[in-house]
Amino acid sequence: MKKLLLLLAAAVAALPLYAGQVKTDSLYSQVLRTTVRYNVYLPEGYDSARQYPVIYLLHGLSDDYTAWEQRGRMQLAADELMRSGEAVPTVIIMPNAGGPDIHHTWNGYFNMPGWAYEDFFFQELMPGVEARYHCGGRKGLRAVMGLSMGGGGSVVYAQRHPELFSSCYAMSAWLDNKEDRVGTENAAKDCLYHVGRAVREHSALDFLDQASEETLAELRTVAWFIDCGDDDYLFDLSVALHQRMRRLRVKSELRVRDGVHNWEYWHLGLRLALPFASRNFTGVRN
Repeated sequence: MKKLLLLLAAAVAALPLYAGQVKTDSLYSQVLRTTVRYNVYLPEGYDSARQYPVIYLLHGLSDDYTAWEQRGRMQLAADELMRSGEAVPTVIIMPNAGGPDIHHTWNGYFNMPGWAYEDFFFQELMPGVEARYHCGGRKGLRAVMGLSMGGGGSVVYAQRHPELFSSCYAMSAWLDNKEDRVGTENAAKDCLYHVGRAVREHSALDFLDQASEETLAELRTVAWFIDCGDDDYLFDLSVALHQRMRRLRVKSELRVRDGVHNWEYWHLGLRLALPFASRNFTGVRN
């Protein structure tokens, strides 16, 4: 009997003290003319009577809305950080913007022929999920972050809409695409060609080079964090972005950690990213 009680006590002790919930939801987009799925993380004790901060967590090329939960183990990181108080209770939206068949499935966060995703994001997704889940609603309660293609999307979204985001955290970000590596004879029909072209046309580096002083002043109202592994093939782009921001007096934090372009790096990045977003939310009510 004593042994059984000890085993039960050990089992109870092993249970998580804090557990949020990840659920799948969707909305129909008039812009994209399709139903778009997304995962949403709701913190433990989620109460629709209060207004939560929100993080838009963007996936990379060839992944989908399930990647951050299934491969990045985001709920584990979010639960632990919110339990410890390092991150405030936050709603996290993980929208779908692609899929594994990169040649025949639209990927990307920008407007391109047949895929006006940026319009969808700001005109439909953001107001829709914020009303449904009682989160965001203003700059001080909204952050954007992501990895690779989603890291570049995060930076460009915050550059083009600094009035909407309090912070941006970019992991291993695809920030420019000056080299056309697609090389297909049927480029117009190849979705990968279009996303590569869109990244080039929405270059986060060119945006800074062309920014007016008025635009730079708006960018200074956003907290920026650039995070890239020392052996990541996109490393030089992250360094170039940080150097431009320093030169233009747009404050940003740069972290170069040991790692490559993989999920081990990005999972650990969440443990920096979620507290960073929390520190830069304003007006959060307990």
